[in-house]
Parts: sequence; structure tokens; C-alpha cells
Amino acid sequence: MEIIFGGIYLVNFDPSVGSEYQKVRPALVIQSNEITACSSLVTVMPISSKIEKKNPDDILIRKNNSNKLLSDSLLKVQQISSFDKKRFIHVIGKVDDEILLLVGKYLQKHFKF
Repeated sequence: MEIIFGGIYLVNFDPSVGSEYQKVRPALVIQSNEITACSSLVTVMPISSKIEKKNPDDILIRKNNSNKLLSDSLLKVQQISSFDKKRFIHVIGKVDDEILLLVGKYLQKHFKF
């Protein structure tokens, strides 16, 4: 399976520890295609359907034909994680450029670049 930047994939987050996200869930790939091609790890942000638990930095993703989410969801931007490609089950869809722009702005804040 090809894993690409901006794609939403079903990923197995278990086993998890403490406050880490758990279970099989959708996640957005935030790692460049260039890095993904030469690494066995892929960096993602988990997606949650519990929009009532929005933190100030979380990004709302409205379900549409492109992302193919089952419901409006939150991109949990503070929960950046890297996983082996073996944890990726299948592709779901992809986010719009507007969401990727918001992710980029958050990453600048997160990493102070």
C-alpha cells in the first residue's frame, strides 16, 4: 500500500500507554512523501469523531467525498505519533488543501520554526 502525505489511513494505535490514543482509528499522514519512501516509520496525527472534546488547537474536519470520514471529526494535532508501516491497515481518503494549510500552521507553532 502506498502511504502519502495528506492521506487518511486506518491505523492500529495499540498497544498504547497512558494518555496516548488507542485502538484502530483514522489518522492523517503529516510526513513528506520523500521521507516516507526511505523510512519504515510514518508520522501521523490521530483523528477522533468526538468533536465535543475539542481542544483549542484541534482542527475540525467536515466529512466529505474526499476524506470519506463517517462523520465530522477532529484532528488531534497535539498527539503527533510515528508508527511502523505495518500498523497501516488501509487508505480511507485524503484531506483538502485547506486542512493541510492549518496543519502546517499548527506545526510551526508546535515546533517553533
